[in-house]
Amino acid sequence: MRLDIDTGLVAEAQQCPSPNCDDRETGNGPEVVIIHCISLPPGEYGGDQIERFFQNQLSGNEHPYFASMAHLTVSSHFLIKRSGALIQFVPTHMRAWHAGDSVCLGRPKVNDFSIGIELEGLDTDGNGFTNKQYSMLNELLSALRSAYPQIPTHHLFAHSDIAPGRKPDPGPHFDWNRVDM
Repeated sequence: MRLDIDTGLVAEAQQCPSPNCDDRETGNGPEVVIIHCISLPPGEYGGDQIERFFQNQLSGNEHPYFASMAHLTVSSHFLIKRSGALIQFVPTHMRAWHAGDSVCLGRPKVNDFSIGIELEGLDTDGNGFTNKQYSMLNELLSALRSAYPQIPTHHLFAHSDIAPGRKPDPGPHFDWNRVDM
């Protein structure tokens, strides 16, 4: 897998552009990677609801859970489906809107200097994440390290690390020992 540093795109990823992004502030590049998890509706996997959510195409009328969040404008750089499929929403040189109100390395505005990776899953799902997801995550992290050597191996964080008390993901069923960062 290779990330083109000029375009910020991974050729092996399905491209699903999100409007929920903007330019990083001058001089800011990715310095950390943030791991998230999401399923829409919670606990249901395999549909296209996440993709449509990150593209502002999710209707609040489709499911009762969506009514409270369909209006939100959020994104992530990448999503790894339970099948291991990789979807890219935002080029890595741009700012995705994934971290929200958070602090990392003692700094606010984490979206300014991070790459967000969502895993299709739920922080409370005892089944955890799939082998294919861990495999794809490790391939993606390797490509990110190659393209951005300024991201040290220890700059991999959970959403819960940067927004404690507000966000629990990826949760206790995410196996950090299976991640090669």
